[in-house]
Amino acid sequence: MRTDKVWQDPTLVNQFLTGVRGGIPFASEQIHVALRVVEAACSQVKRVADLGCGDGVLTQAILMRYPQAIVTAIDFSEPMLEQARQRLRSQSVHVEFRQADLHDSQWCEGLEPFDAVISGYCIHHLPDTRKRQLYSEIYQLIKPKGCFLNIEHVASSSPWVESLFNELLVDSLYQWHQDQGKTASKVEVAERFVYRDDKIANILAPVEVQCQWLREIGFQEVDCYFKVFELAVFGGVRY
Repeated sequence: MRTDKVWQDPTLVNQFLTGVRGGIPFASEQIHVALRVVEAACSQVKRVADLGCGDGVLTQAILMRYPQAIVTAIDFSEPMLEQARQRLRSQSVHVEFRQADLHDSQWCEGLEPFDAVISGYCIHHLPDTRKRQLYSEIYQLIKPKGCFLNIEHVASSSPWVESLFNELLVDSLYQWHQDQGKTASKVEVAERFVYRDDKIANILAPVEVQCQWLREIGFQEVDCYFKVFELAVFGGVRY
């Protein structure tokens, strides 16, 4: 049974966007690192794919850096795509929205090659075998001297490290809620937003394993460019 179908629930999507998304630790730094790698790797950035675009925050950042680019924003969740359409309505001429299921290899049918493919907090919902297949499909979609960056939730190396990440997430979310004028206690934030229902959809894999998959597929310059506990930015270049 697929657990990621929880993301078709508008109520859960709203809970995530209003209670979690803005409080993810180092979110802006992760996007900055990813776009820095894109800038270094790509001679031009005219076409970009945002896999698992969610509410469009990553697409928005891409267009701020590359305002003339065309971004194909892809997501499985129609409620998320609707949120992205609202966020990006002033930039809609530069965005192509596409509802597609990354569990199915047909997600990429009809797509032209991209200068860069970027994903944010999406691929960890796929089984590991499918993750690796998807990375191969992404490789085929990238132009020479293009790149793939994955801003991702990855597996901890031990339960102790996982506990450190959960503590960081609780602290970050609690501070964000305080900044938003919300009165929930730290315990309430932890129970409602860190140990929340959609976590059953997470299928986390170690970043080292995923980087090795990318190397075996043919990506070069593969590295984890940023990592704090279970938050990582990794990827590679197709020469």
